[in-house]
Formats: sequence, structure tokens, C-alpha cells
Amino acid sequence: MRSHVLEREQTLALDPERAFEFFADARNLERITPPWLRFRVVTPGEIVMRAGTLIEYRLVLHRIPVRWLTRIETWEPPTRFVDRQLRGPYALWEHSHSFEPVAGGTLVRDRIRYRIGFGILGGLAQLLVVRRDLDRIFDYRREQVSNLAA
Repeated sequence: MRSHVLEREQTLALDPERAFEFFADARNLERITPPWLRFRVVTPGEIVMRAGTLIEYRLVLHRIPVRWLTRIETWEPPTRFVDRQLRGPYALWEHSHSFEPVAGGTLVRDRIRYRIGFGILGGLAQLLVVRRDLDRIFDYRREQVSNLAA
């Protein structure tokens, strides 16, 4: 099965510590995820982020309810963290977040390596639906993050 990569960058007028802090708060995911996904963090209580932290979400993807469980694999404040799907819609989902100081703020990079199961059907889904959906989700996210950081 072939892996795919989605990469995005944006510069925020925040120092790296503040940018990292925003993205490291799992509850902020609800604020930057499109409403059409009906995304909710369902892990109870305070989520203390560190390597090994588990976070559970629920969302609706094309009218199908999805449960998603991720684990923080790498935790290096304030420069990067990586989450990996343990249970969810992908055969592989590894999301790297990095924060680099630049003139006027922080360059925030997202790199998602993902794989869809189901052989040829998964390849067809990638061509027809999945990449388009991911582009829409991360376009929305970019806009929301820009608004929140302004």
C-alpha cells in the first residue's frame, strides 16, 4: 500500500512557545476543525500532553460516525510534536507539527503521512475523495489559526 504526504506551512505572528502552546492544547482542535466534521475531543478531563498521551476523538466523515484514537509519539516543546493514529479511518496517520522561529513570528509546519487501506478501492478513494477532503480541512484550519493568532 502506498503512503501519501500532505504538507502545509504558515507563519504566525507569535513566538514559538506561544504557537506551540496553542497547538499542544488538544481542546483547540475543535476550534480549528471544520464544523461539517462535527469533531469532538472525548477524552475526559484535563489532557496532559507528553510522549505517550492518548487522545480520543469522535467525528462524522461523509455521514459515517468515526472514532479516532491518537498517541503522542514525540514531544519536544517548543519545537515539535508528533501524533500517530492508533485507531481510526486510516491504515496509517502520522502528523508531525514543527515550530521554527522566523522574522516576525513562527513558521508552523504540518506534515501528515497517511495511507488508506482497502487496496485498489483505497487508491480510488484517495483520488476521488480523501485528498480533496484533507485539502479542505487543512485550508479551513489555516484560516482559523490565522484568525485566532491575529
